[in-house]
This record gives sequence, C-alpha cells and structure tokens, in this order.
Amino acid sequence: MSILVEYDGTMERIFEGKKALVVGGTGGIGKEVSVRLMGLGAEVTALGRHPLEGAVFLDINLDCRENWGIISERAARTDIVCCVRGPFLQKCLEDTTAGEWDAVVGANLVFPGMLVSAALPHMMESGWGRIAFLGGTRTDIVRGFKTNAVYGAAKIGLSSLVCSVSEHYGRYGITCNAVCPGFVDTEYTGEQEKKVLAAKNPDGELISAEDVAESLLFLMKNPVYNGVVLKADKGWHPKFG
Repeated sequence: MSILVEYDGTMERIFEGKKALVVGGTGGIGKEVSVRLMGLGAEVTALGRHPLEGAVFLDINLDCRENWGIISERAARTDIVCCVRGPFLQKCLEDTTAGEWDAVVGANLVFPGMLVSAALPHMMESGWGRIAFLGGTRTDIVRGFKTNAVYGAAKIGLSSLVCSVSEHYGRYGITCNAVCPGFVDTEYTGEQEKKVLAAKNPDGELISAEDVAESLLFLMKNPVYNGVVLKADKGWHPKFG
C-alpha cells in the first residue's frame, strides 16, 4: 500500500519577504547560501569581499572590532542570521600567542554570539527567526585537537551556543542550527591544497560548497530541526590522513 502526499511548497515559501543577513555571504559557501535565500524570496544583505547581484552588499572589515556595532545594528532588524565566516588557525598550543587567541576566538565565537544577542529581541517580538552557523570539522562534540586547538575550542563553543538558543528561544518560533563541514571546494583554496585535502576524504573528492549550503537551508526551513549540529564531512577522521 502506498500513500501519496501532495507537497504544497509551504516550506519553500517561509523565507518570502524575510530579511536575511549572511556574514561571509559573497563567496564560497556563504555565496551559495545567499543565492539560495534570494531564490526563496528573502531580502539578503551579504557581508563579504565582493558585490553579489540581487543582494545588499556590505564591505566591512570585521578584523576591526569597532565595526562590529554596524553589523549588530543590522542583525537587530533581521529575521534570518547566517554566519559562515570563521578564520582558521593551525598552530600548536605552546606556540599560540595571546593575540592569536583573541583574534580566533573573537571571530569564531564572540562575533557570532554578539549577532545572536542583537538579533533575538526582534525575532522574539515577531515570533519567528532563523539562526545558522558554520562550525568546524569534527567540532560537533567536545574533543581535543593537536594543531588547531584554539579554532576547535571556539567552534565547539559555537555548538554550545546553538544548543543554548534552541533550548531557551524555541518557544518564540526561533531555530538555531549549525553545519560542521569537512574539506570543501571553494575559491579560497589553492589547486595544490585541494588535491591534498581531497586525498584525505574517504572517496577522494572534496565536498561542494553547494552541498554544504543546501544542508544549512535544509535545517533553516523546517522548525522541527532546532539545536542541530550536523556533521557534513563524509565521515572524515584523522586516521585517513
């Protein structure tokens, strides 16, 4: 016996007329997220390095914390916040400086946390909101890292933030999720590095930026998914190299 369910496209229409802020939204995974949100009717403000057709473009240097207030003000009027920016640091703990700690944790945890705090009041008042983050490889649970411990610690903290928002603000129609990708094919990676990273994956292929973006949109569409920290790494493990 088969049951036919007519799909009315309701999930595809939930972004129509919503205001979205995509940090890192003009390149790589972020660009794919921005394009998909615009295709689903959202009004996208994209923060990045290059203009993006159809989106409001913000060219703001986030390495200067004095500029964070500008983004915070924008987030306070936003229905959808998606942060896919997260500078990486590969360095042993004994060689990491205080400045590097501050910069990496600031970019990967403090800044996203500030966006959440700024966005929540408007989302609570309107009874609807979507927050999505890009985590780090294998940062879905607490674990140790040999050469990227600072970055890993910040991204694991981001996973805790996801859980905190989902548990306490879900009753306002707000969801918060994250995707933790593996090695992704973007324009920010050189050809030789792409070959090295691809060889580490079980199937010898990099993950596409489109697939990661689709994972983020999948989590944002359905309110059933709240507090999810989703691995999207093809099952990669350090034992693969």
